[in-house]
Amino acid sequence: MVPLLFSKKVELPAMNTSAAQLPDSDPIMERLEDQLAWYDRKSMANQRAYKRIKIVEILAAAVIPFLAALGRPHIGMVTGGLGVLITVLEGMLHLNQYQQNWINYRSTCEALKHEKYTYLGKAAPYANVPDPHALLAERIESLVSQEHAKWASVQQQEPGKQQSG
Repeated sequence: MVPLLFSKKVELPAMNTSAAQLPDSDPIMERLEDQLAWYDRKSMANQRAYKRIKIVEILAAAVIPFLAALGRPHIGMVTGGLGVLITVLEGMLHLNQYQQNWINYRSTCEALKHEKYTYLGKAAPYANVPDPHALLAERIESLVSQEHAKWASVQQQEPGKQQSG
């Protein structure tokens, strides 16, 4: 037997019944927050990649006429190398679709934010429905699946463009 350390009975405060009905964790809100974070992170990463590559392209293109005007020996190799660099970078932009992904991911992220704040504000379409939480889940999954379908469509179209071109 373990001896009692306290002889005094401790009363716990009464719980609010509405708070007691909610689970400790809400899988719908966790999913929403997870998707918001993912789309935000991926949007920013694609934006950074796109802008970095474009800045290098612009700088390389700007340096070519300057170097050509110098008329020094072996400048032709440097300007040719810069031209190759520009071509490779443009190919990477086309292949990886950084700008399109940036825009699509940002658009999906903003749509998810809109759903979140509309739901939290109890505004339409959540205002007069029997189960707004279920509607939120449906709308979140709809947005995510629409974005995935767009992404898959673009991925399937790319090989067709390469073969016909």
